Amino acid sequence: MDGKSARVIGVRRSPGPDERQRDAERSRQQLLDAAVIEFGAHGFSGARVGAIADRAGVNKQLISYYFGGKEGLYKAVADRWRATEPAVTDDPGTLGELVGAYARVAVEQPDLLKLLVREGIDRDTATGDEEAQYQRFQGMLADFRRRQSEGELADDLDPAYAALALFGIAAAPVVFPQIARAIGLDPDSPDFPSQYAEQADRLVSHLRSRR
Repeated sequence: MDGKSARVIGVRRSPGPDERQRDAERSRQQLLDAAVIEFGAHGFSGARVGAIADRAGVNKQLISYYFGGKEGLYKAVADRWRATEPAVTDDPGTLGELVGAYARVAVEQPDLLKLLVREGIDRDTATGDEEAQYQRFQGMLADFRRRQSEGELADDLDPAYAALALFGIAAAPVVFPQIARAIGLDPDSPDFPSQYAEQADRLVSHLRSRR
């Protein structure tokens, strides 16, 4: 082999646009996945961008490059959840099935719920757009009122209090895993998400109007 051939073989090909796009998207997703865990464990204030980058296996400068910093990353995590939420609520069926679906998602993706819990405890407001969140939950409350008018909630129940309590039912295994284990349940079992969703559905069905 002559020197010219050796030099040609030794040349590294620059990644094409499609490869660079795939690498960028992969890095973004790795950062989002890591951020859910870190924000869920430490809240917005306690989470460190270095820890998020280390968990993602990328340079921490990419957080500023892709998200504009820590707050932008936090908002992107919240946006990703809002983007996937319609898959839970698009065709919820009965109220019990809706609560069961939320319960399944909470158990299968506990870090998202932990992030929400931390936000409530720490009263972080980094997700911004409180008006959008208010409108979202007002829409949910309107749905509860409609369901009550159709007999899915007893007439003597306040839909707002019922909605809050049902969120608690969906979140319970993630928020209180030690209690679940103490009463003989295994929230880490592969069968637990579907079994708990089914039981939540049955429980909510007992809230129906008896008229």
